[in-house]
Formats: sequence, structure tokens, C-alpha cells
Amino acid sequence: MTPREKLQWAYELAFQPARLNAVWNEWEQQRILDPSALRAVVEWALMLHQRLPEAPAVSGRALRRLARYQAASRLYRLPSMLRRFRQRLGATQAIPEEVPAWMVRDIALPVLGRASRQALGSIVRSQQSVVCPQSADI
Repeated sequence: MTPREKLQWAYELAFQPARLNAVWNEWEQQRILDPSALRAVVEWALMLHQRLPEAPAVSGRALRRLARYQAASRLYRLPSMLRRFRQRLGATQAIPEEVPAWMVRDIALPVLGRASRQALGSIVRSQQSVVCPQSADI
């Protein structure tokens, strides 16, 4: 797994409740092939919930996006869930007080609870092709 993929996975676990739930279930069912990599990614995900960095090398756009992700995830108590999951995984390293500047990236995730119009359109089209056969097919 590349560092970029690992960071993407950390963002998904940190800010997507369904993704965190699915990974936790896979871990409980012992379907995770590399538990040490999972432990590291969960630690990264928890780091993403820390105070935003004051580093000038971080882009404003990425900081704003991370702040929105943090605010939205609080509704689902994701930081608490990540702390419990991290504890169950046996991680003991200290978490820094603020998000490391290198982790602040402009990574786009789906909006919680909403599917994009494009995704909804493709779902509707695929269901119509299954549900409504063409008159030539009858």
C-alpha cells in the first residue's frame, strides 16, 4: 500500500462512519490481512481529528475541507469510535496535539448522507434497465 493510499484510507476511516463500521466488522471477523497496517491507519485517522495545524505550508482550501470533515464527523461521534477501535487494536503510541501538516491534503470524500446527483442518475438508469425491459425484448 502506497503512502497516498494509506492516507486516503485514513481519511475514509476518520470521516465516513459506514467505512469505519465496515472495517471494524472485518477486523472482528478476522478478515483483515495486515492488522499492523490497520493499526497505523486507525492512528492516522485519529490524528485527523486533532486540532488543525498552524503551519503556513498548508493550503487554506485543504484546511477548510478538513475543518468541514471534522465538524460533520462530530455528529456521528467518530473520534470516540476511533479511540475505542484504536484501544481494541492495542495501539499505545501518543497522538500529537494537532494534525501533522503533511496529513492536511485536499482529499475529496462523498458528503455524509447524500449521494451525488450523478451517482443517483446512474443508479436510476441501471434500475430502469433492469426493471423496465424494452418493448422489443418482450
